[in-house]
Amino acid sequence: MRSIIAVMRQRESFVRAIRRTTCVQSSSPAVNHTNYQASNFITTLISSTKSLDETCTGSDGEEEPSKCLSLRIEKLPKGVTVGSALQSWMGNGFPVHGGDVYHAINRLRKLGRNKRALELMEWIIRERPYRPGELEYSYLLEFTVKLHGISQGEKLFTRVPQEFQNELLYNNLVIACLGQGVIRLALEYMKKMRELGFRTSHLVYNRLIIRNSAPGRRKLIAKDLALMKADKATPHVSTYHILMKLEANEHNIDGVLKAFEGMKKVGVEPNEVSYCILAMAHAVARLYTVAEAYTEEIERFITGDNWSTLDILMILYGRLGKEKELERTWNVIKGFHHVRSKSYLLATEAFARIGNLDRAEEIWLEMKNVRGLKETEQFNSLLSVYCKCGLIEKAIGVFREMTGNGFKPNSITYRHLALGCAKSKLMKESLKNIEMGLNLKTSKSVRSSTPWLETTLSIIECFAEKGDVENSEKLFEEVKNAKYNRYAFVYNALFKAYVKAKVYDPNLFKRMVLGGARPDAETYSLLKLVEHYKP
Repeated sequence: MRSIIAVMRQRESFVRAIRRTTCVQSSSPAVNHTNYQASNFITTLISSTKSLDETCTGSDGEEEPSKCLSLRIEKLPKGVTVGSALQSWMGNGFPVHGGDVYHAINRLRKLGRNKRALELMEWIIRERPYRPGELEYSYLLEFTVKLHGISQGEKLFTRVPQEFQNELLYNNLVIACLGQGVIRLALEYMKKMRELGFRTSHLVYNRLIIRNSAPGRRKLIAKDLALMKADKATPHVSTYHILMKLEANEHNIDGVLKAFEGMKKVGVEPNEVSYCILAMAHAVARLYTVAEAYTEEIERFITGDNWSTLDILMILYGRLGKEKELERTWNVIKGFHHVRSKSYLLATEAFARIGNLDRAEEIWLEMKNVRGLKETEQFNSLLSVYCKCGLIEKAIGVFREMTGNGFKPNSITYRHLALGCAKSKLMKESLKNIEMGLNLKTSKSVRSSTPWLETTLSIIECFAEKGDVENSEKLFEEVKNAKYNRYAFVYNALFKAYVKAKVYDPNLFKRMVLGGARPDAETYSLLKLVEHYKP
């Protein structure tokens, strides 16, 4: 009897602690995240495997909030509590199951609705529609830390029933510390886990690697991997994907291959994502034969209808000029209950890349009718298609439609227009558009993205044809800052400007080698021509 009373008191204390956390403001500084996405918490991956879109959409693709708990919560007006949505759900005869809760949490996390997610978990722990387990307490810890900081997370941790202060909860606490940038505290908890005999999850090391991926901290990644090995953590494919993606974003093909070989060396089997990274890295480097070989591996390893893999296949088929395969992949995507606007845009750009402009326009118009025009990115996609083809009049038409519908052009819009003008030999207008884009805020991730860099390189090629060394050099600095200059074809574009301008520079070859690029046959031919203009 005493033990039952003790348990009841512990539960009451825990519920009071939950209620107190809603009044505490977070004092933790915001954390800057890199381009690499990893699961913030182990519970991210332990959920219903059913597609989010499939679960919350009917056969016609329309949302069905009456059958989806998450959508009921998402559509709540401001000021209305999550509890009211749950009461309504139960009032309609639906029981609150763990599966519905896990699905709702994953959707809310994806949408950044952390406050709603915390409300949901507090209600579950307080009202107990079913017996909470380790997942429920892990979710509660995750969103408490996100909203109220690590100190409140630590207090909450001590009030969790002893049976659930286990490996999962400790791992999530460590990841929470890393997410808040409290690395020393995270390492202390990792030490405590070793003492308790708990294994550290690979997701913890993934998070450590991501935090150390910033410039100036990259050398620490080797220490993270050594620590992972010392802790005898089970190697996981996602860790190597992060390492491969880091190198791919640095345009380091050798580094990508080294990470891939390291994965195989420790006995981790590659999957479709592994080959997607390899194929895209080689396609961006214009090593199309190798990219095609890895694309075939993607087709061999693909499991189910994974829309993200299919999107990448569309990009690859567009770059490889494989129209039949592109059409086939697009038809598979169109067979889904819900086709994302992003997939429409990728299909539009892929068909345009292989020269089928009519099909590209057809798909874009289909998206316009089915999904509607809701953001600048949709206009930018068709704008990029026209600008790459030098169809500046059509591009201006899209620009006018965009602004006429109340959408604001961004730096990407002006960068595309700059290319369109340059392709049409309107060099002054091109420079004006570049300047207008520079006056707008542009994130580092955009400036480092492949579409941005490839568009900038195309503009450099246009200025090079005119022998405009000054503007070619200015734009070259942009691609250099993103390390896109590791490819010979980028330097070759710059060297053409010197050839056309008949200007000699003795340092061109030295610059290329120091920049990390390997000269090819075209490089040597261009440099020989530059030698002719030596005074």
